[in-house]
Amino acid sequence: MSTPVRRRGGRGPLASIALHGTLIVASLIALFPIVWVVLSSLKPGYAVQSTELALVKDPTLANYEYVLTETNFPRWVVNSVLVAAATMVIGVFISATTGYALSRFNFPGRRQLLLIFLVTQMFPVAVLIVPIYTIMARLGLINTLGSLVIAYLTIAVPFCSWMFKGYFDSIDTSLDEAAAIDGCGPFATFWRIVLPLARPGIAVTAFYTFLTAWGEVAYATAFIQTDSRFTLGYGLQQFVPAFNPQWEYLTASAVLITIPAGVVFFFAQRHLVSGLTSGATKG
Repeated sequence: MSTPVRRRGGRGPLASIALHGTLIVASLIALFPIVWVVLSSLKPGYAVQSTELALVKDPTLANYEYVLTETNFPRWVVNSVLVAAATMVIGVFISATTGYALSRFNFPGRRQLLLIFLVTQMFPVAVLIVPIYTIMARLGLINTLGSLVIAYLTIAVPFCSWMFKGYFDSIDTSLDEAAAIDGCGPFATFWRIVLPLARPGIAVTAFYTFLTAWGEVAYATAFIQTDSRFTLGYGLQQFVPAFNPQWEYLTASAVLITIPAGVVFFFAQRHLVSGLTSGATKG
C-alpha cells in the first residue's frame, strides 16, 4: 500500500491545526475589546463599575438615550463631520495636486520640498501645538472649527503627498504624453487621465485624512473652548471627570462614534485593493 505523497509546500495536519488555532486566538484577542465596549454600553452604571464579571447584566438602552438627548453629543457629531469632511476633501485635493507635481515635474526646490514633507512627520503633536496655537491666535481662529481643519491638514498633507507621489510614479508617463498630443494641458491631464487611475490612492488618503480629523483630541483640546463647538474626541472627555467617571455613557458614545468611520471605510474599502492602473492601455 503506497504512502500518500504530500504536495510540495503543503502543510501537515498538525501545522494546519496550529495555524488555525493561532488565527482564532489572535481574532479573539482583537475582538475582545470591541465586544466588551459594546456590552458595557448596554449595562447600567452600577453594573459597569461592578467588580463582578458578567457579559450582560440588566441590559438597557438608557445610556444611548441619555447621550443622544441629554447631552450635546448630536452637536459634537455635526462638528466632527464638518471638520473631518473638510479635512478630507481639502487634504485629498492638495495632496493629489502636490503629489502629481512632485512626480511629473522637475522644478527648483523639489528635493528640498520632499525632504521638508518627510521631516515634518518626525515632530510629535506636543511640539507643534504651541506654534500652531500662536498662529491661530494671531489670525483670530481660536475656538473655531476652521482652526482644527488647518491643524489637521498640517498632519495629513505631507504624508498623503508622499503617498500620492508613489502612486503617480507607478503610472506610465506615456499616458501624459498621449493626452498632451490630444491637446490636454497639465491640469487637464492630471484631472481627466491620471487621477482616475489613482483611485486606490484617493481611497487610502481619504480614509487616512478622515480618521486623522475624526478621532483627534490634542488640537481640539487646545483650540476649542465652548461646549457647542466640541468635536467628538474632545466631547467624550466630559464623561470621564477625575472623580466620577461615567463609563456607561462613554462606552455608548464610543459605539456611536464608530458608525460614521465604518461607513467611510465601507465605501473606501472596495478601492483599497483594486489595480492601480485599472482601465489603462495594455501592451
